[in-house]
Amino acid sequence: MTRRPPGAAAGGHERRQRELETTLRPVVQDAGFDLEALTLSQAGRRSVLRVIVDSDAGVNLDDIAAISRRVSEQLDAGDDGFGASPYTLEVTSPGVDRPLTEVRHWRRAIGRLVQWQHNGRSTTGRVAAVDGDSVTIRLDGRDEQFSRETISPARVQVEFNKSESGKEHP
Repeated sequence: MTRRPPGAAAGGHERRQRELETTLRPVVQDAGFDLEALTLSQAGRRSVLRVIVDSDAGVNLDDIAAISRRVSEQLDAGDDGFGASPYTLEVTSPGVDRPLTEVRHWRRAIGRLVQWQHNGRSTTGRVAAVDGDSVTIRLDGRDEQFSRETISPARVQVEFNKSESGKEHP
């Protein structure tokens, strides 16, 4: 018999995940980060709580460790029983394959190469600027403006031959 996390029985899993998000969002924000996603799953007798965080300055390993401590303390101190049940906490940053959907995602991608579907074909360009719902992309040497809504979701492309100066190596 599989043991579910508290509140997970009879469709309560989604409700429990929302409750955890409501509880943990302020903890992550107080640490200076955005809570990008939170997922709760079952792995044998343990619950697995995955917390994905990001910020305009990025996320390093020290940040992950500090947020992990804060989130763990909040879970363990809570009176709802979650911290008393066996769980695994994973705190991570979004991968490069995260779709760019929010203004903050696009703002963090300025200077990066992105790919999206445009008029039924794959299009690649470099994010030049973001202004609210408008995104300026450099395509073929010229800047073009798009509504964020029309090019989302886009994905950042990994560039292996780019130097720190932004120029590609020959």
